[in-house]
Amino acid sequence: MVQVEMGLLADLGYGLDLSACAVSGAVEDLIYVSPKSGRAVSADAGAPWQHRLLPLPGFLLARPNLREESGALPKSAIADGLKLTGFFLERLVSDCHARPLPGERLRVLQRFLG
Repeated sequence: MVQVEMGLLADLGYGLDLSACAVSGAVEDLIYVSPKSGRAVSADAGAPWQHRLLPLPGFLLARPNLREESGALPKSAIADGLKLTGFFLERLVSDCHARPLPGERLRVLQRFLG
């Protein structure tokens, strides 16, 4: 579902740029996303502002070591991904329509937050 929401954001012109750090251009240690630009931020560059940045789930960067032995992603990683996409979807929906996201999406998120 996270990948679907990432695709939806991209199709609507609000795609997240997770390819390199918005501050330094680094491609390693990307662990945050700027809530203003939707771009990745590295650990070093984001350290002073970590309380303002969104966590970047590693599976969105295709880090294979994040999977559990069963091959599944941990629920916490999926929840982080849904929080990330939800932040940008909510901003988009509220800016355009002054409405909250559908309740169904919240129920899916609550399922992963357990």
